[in-house]
This record gives sequence, C-alpha cells and structure tokens, in this order.
Amino acid sequence: MNLVEGLLSGNRLALTRLLTQVENDTDEGRAALTELFPHTGKAHLIGVTGSPGTGKSSLVNQLALHFRKQEDRRVAVVAVDPSSPFTGGAVLGDRVRMRDLAGDPHVFIRSMASRGSLGGLAQATAGLVQVFDAAGFDIILIETVGAGQAEVEIARLAHTTLVVEAPGLGDDIQAIKAGILEIADILVVNKADRPGVESTLRSLRSALELAHPVRHVFQHHGQVEVVEAPDEPIYNSWIPPIQQTVATEGTGIAELVAEINQHAEHLRQSGDWAARERSRLGSELDAMLQEMLVARFREQVSEARYDEVLEQVFQRELAPWEAVKMLLNGRLE
Repeated sequence: MNLVEGLLSGNRLALTRLLTQVENDTDEGRAALTELFPHTGKAHLIGVTGSPGTGKSSLVNQLALHFRKQEDRRVAVVAVDPSSPFTGGAVLGDRVRMRDLAGDPHVFIRSMASRGSLGGLAQATAGLVQVFDAAGFDIILIETVGAGQAEVEIARLAHTTLVVEAPGLGDDIQAIKAGILEIADILVVNKADRPGVESTLRSLRSALELAHPVRHVFQHHGQVEVVEAPDEPIYNSWIPPIQQTVATEGTGIAELVAEINQHAEHLRQSGDWAARERSRLGSELDAMLQEMLVARFREQVSEARYDEVLEQVFQRELAPWEAVKMLLNGRLE
C-alpha cells in the first residue's frame, strides 16, 4: 500500500505507519513529507506548555473533547514526553489521561519521546504535525514535555501558544522569571479551584501590565495623574487573556476555546498568521540545515582526527573554538 495515497484517502493504518516512518527519520518518511508538503498549511496548530504538574494533559483532553463534540472538528494530539538520559526510554503516559477520546475515529493521539531534544519538542515533532495537517485534521494540539524554561521552542511551531499555570506550585511568578510568559498567546490558570488562585492571577496580571501597559500612573507636583494608553496602538498587538479552568471538571473549557478561536481570527485579520507560518517554516529550514551540515561534516572528518582534537580539548591544550577551526580547516584541505 502506498502510504501517501492511503493517508490522503483517509486510511488510518497508513497514517499510523507514516507517522512511525517520519518519527524514525527514514528515507521513506522523508520522501513522504516531500510529497505531502503541498497538502499542508490548513490546520490550526495549538501549543500547550507550562511547568510539570499544571495539568496540561488533562487540559488537552478537555480541549480535544470540546473541539470534537461542540465544533465537530477533527483533532490530532501530539504529546511529547521526556526521554530518560540514562536508558533513552520514555513513559509515553499521556494517553492515560486522555481515555475520554478513545474510540473516536476523528481523534488521533500520538505520543512521542523527546529523544534528548531541548526546547520541549522532539526534532521530529514538526514532521508529525505536517503529516496530521496533510491528513486533514483541523486542530493539532501539541503538548510539550513541561521542562519550564526551555519551552520557548513551541512558540516557533504553533500558531496559538497556551501557557498553563496552576496555583500552589511554589513561586507565583516562576513562569515570568523563566521567560516562558513572553511566548504566551493565552494564559491558562488551571486547577483554579485550589487555594492561592487569586495570588497567581494578580501576579500574572501585573506581569501583563508591564508588557502591555493600558495606563501610566505618576505623580506631578504631588498629585497623582493617570495617562491612558492611546486607543489605537502603534502596532497591531494581541494582549494575552487570562482564562481560569478546572480541567478535571471541564470548567472554563468553553471560554478557553472561544479565546483560542478569537486569537486565530485575530491572526488572520492582522496578517500575523502568514507571518508566523513563514517564521515557522524558516525555523524548520534552519534546523534541517544545521542537522545536515553537521552530518556531512562528520562524514568528512575521520573519527581518529575528531578524537585527537577532542583529547587536546580535554587536556586543556586547545580551546573549543580553536578546535572547531582546526577541524574545519582539516576538512577543507
């Protein structure tokens, strides 16, 4: 069976096999991505990131259910789990929290291991997303490993990025300090029935006011004066809304989906959808170039030569930057 033809005709088995080929980076998988590329560019890519323990998997489960039952849209879920640095294995346990989606032919969940990739995403994630896009899925939910500060990679892949926070996980502004707040299109305070939710909301609102000021308060000759921000911003900006949810009970999910749809409409009307798509493809192209150039370099430099230079670096006889120049010069001779 031709996997590409099977995928485009809606064959679920062809989809499963093709996803495996792409994740394993086989020649067949690469050829399929090339053939499928003209059929992509239609899906809404939604990234879900945040610290571990915020309830990302439960939230993704509820979002997928809502998109299916309330909006009748085809939904794919790509759940990236961390790989063990010792065994290389991964639990791939997100499906345990997504049992409500089992049996629906228009929902497809694919768990994958990060395989050591930084930024919360495996290198093959973009390829899997492309396969789902070509297969006709309207919504693709991408859940990252939840590594915290390294999660910014998701913003380069998704059209809409949800940053999930939860009260009671320590420092209320940990996400702000980590820089993860800056990638959010929508902030989600999950587990909003827990104590401390008001403190979390205050911290997030304060951070948003610093990033997107709506008024300035200052003292002039001892009197407090307020200057409102202009009605028309200098650039077409989107101020991330804050949505409270309790994913285990489905509370706030409908409102969150409304915010997601509103953000998608904003991207299309402002032209940011095309800009983000161009940026995403540029990042993907850069990553492929780096991977192929490194592979080509290692092919042309002998293992003995590489080990020799590495030993000099280990003995502190050679700085890493000088070692790189030596290896490059040796390759070009």
